Amino acid sequence: MKTRHYDSIVIGSGPAGEGAAMKLTKSGHRVAIVEMHDQVGGGCTHWGTIPSKALRHSIQMLVDYKRNPLFGHTIEQVNLDYPQLLKAADGVIQKQVSTRYRYYSRNKVDVIYGRARFVNAHTLDIIRAGNDIDRLTGDHFVIATGSSPYRPDDIDFSHPRVLDSDTVLALEHTPKSLTIYGAGVIGCEYASIFCNLDVKVNLVNTRDRLLSFLDDEISDALSYHLRHQGVVIRNNEVYERVEALDNGVILHCQSGKKFKTDVLLWANGRAGNTHDMGLEACGVTLNHRGQIEVDKQHRTHVPHIYAAGDVAGPPGLASASYDQGRFVGAQIADGKSDWNLIEDFPTGIYTNPEISSLGRTERELTELQIPYEVGHAMFKSIARAQITGHTVGMLKLLFHRESLQLLGIHCFGETAAEIIHIGQAIMTRKDDANNLRYFIETTFNYPTMAEAYRVAALNGINRLF
Repeated sequence: MKTRHYDSIVIGSGPAGEGAAMKLTKSGHRVAIVEMHDQVGGGCTHWGTIPSKALRHSIQMLVDYKRNPLFGHTIEQVNLDYPQLLKAADGVIQKQVSTRYRYYSRNKVDVIYGRARFVNAHTLDIIRAGNDIDRLTGDHFVIATGSSPYRPDDIDFSHPRVLDSDTVLALEHTPKSLTIYGAGVIGCEYASIFCNLDVKVNLVNTRDRLLSFLDDEISDALSYHLRHQGVVIRNNEVYERVEALDNGVILHCQSGKKFKTDVLLWANGRAGNTHDMGLEACGVTLNHRGQIEVDKQHRTHVPHIYAAGDVAGPPGLASASYDQGRFVGAQIADGKSDWNLIEDFPTGIYTNPEISSLGRTERELTELQIPYEVGHAMFKSIARAQITGHTVGMLKLLFHRESLQLLGIHCFGETAAEIIHIGQAIMTRKDDANNLRYFIETTFNYPTMAEAYRVAALNGINRLF
C-alpha cells in the first residue's frame, strides 16, 4: 500500500474544512482535503444551508407573485409543487461545487474522495468506493466533518413518511399535511416553507416559546406571523412515540395529544459526524452527541489534531464554521492567530419573514440591570419597504441610556440577514462608545432599507428627552 504524506490533512470540505485548507495552503503547507461524498461542499452545500435557502427564496418569489396586484388575474395559472421548487436549488448547488473545486485546484490542495478513518494519531486510511484503501500520513489534522440530524433509536427513519432535514430534500410530492417535531431554527424555517405551499403544518415545540434565545419581541412576532400563515404551534409538548402508518404518521405526545399528518419531519437536534472514524483510539474525546471536545484554540486532547465547525458543537452556523477553520489554520501554520474568533456573531434565520440579531436582548439587559433604551423602525413606514411590498417587520436597536453605546440589534423582516451587517460594523467599533450617534449623523441613501437605522436611532434617542 502506497502512503502519501502531507503537512496538514483536513477531513471534510464544508465551510470549516474549506477555511482551514485555504489558510494552510496559503501559509505554505502541503495540504490534502478528504471528502467522503463524490462532490466537495459538505452538508452546508448539499443538504443544509444552500438547498433550504434556495428553496425558501423560490417560495418567497411565489408568495410575492401571488400578492402582487399586477398579476392577480394570472394566479390560478401558477401551480408549482414542492419537487419543482427543489429543482431550482440544483443549479445553485452545482455552481457552488464548481466554484469550490476551482479554489482547491488553483491553490494546489489535493482533493481525495473517500471515508477517512484514523489508524493511529498520524495515519489515515481513506476507504474509497469498492473498498479500495489509500493511506495518508500527516503532521497535523483538522476534523471538519460537520453534523447530521439526530435520530433517536425508537423512531423508524426508514419509513417513507418519516423524514429529517436531510431526507426532506428528497421528498417527491407536496404533502397535504405535515407535523414538524422541533421548533428550533430548522423547524421554524421548514414550517415557514411548507405553510406557504398551502400545506397544513403542526409545529411541535418542546419549549414554551419559539427560539427562546431571540429577543422576546422578535420571538413573539415570529409566532404571530407563522400563525397568520396557517401554522398551528404546539408549545410545551414532548414526544412519547411515533406511529408510522401506510396512510400517515401519528405523533403521540406525553401530554396525551396525538397529531396525525401525511408526513412527519423530525427536526430536533444534530449529532456530530464522527461515527467509525477511529477517534477514540487516538485519544480524541467525544460527547454524548458525537461532537468533539475542543479548547479555545479548537485543539482536541491530541495536540496536533483540531476540530472546527458543527462537529465541534455550537453555534452550528456556516459563517462561524468558516471562521473557525481559518482560525485553526492559523494556529497550525503560525502557532497563533493575529485575530480572535468573535463571541458575538449575527444569527440569520430564514423564516418568512427573515430574522437576524446581534448582541444582548431586552431580557438579558434587564437581568444584568443595565440601563437601556429602545429604538424602533417599523418597516411599514420605510419607503423602500413600501415600494417592494415587504412592509412586515422592524429594526430594533437597544442602547445604553447614558453612553449611547449599542448593546443589541434585532431585525425582523425581508433581508434582515443583510441589514444586520450595517449595525454590526458600527457596534463592534471599539473606539466609539456612543456609536448610536453614527446612525443619526450619517446620510443614508433614500429610499433604502438601511435608512431604518436612522429612523430607529432617532426614535430611541427621542425617548431620552
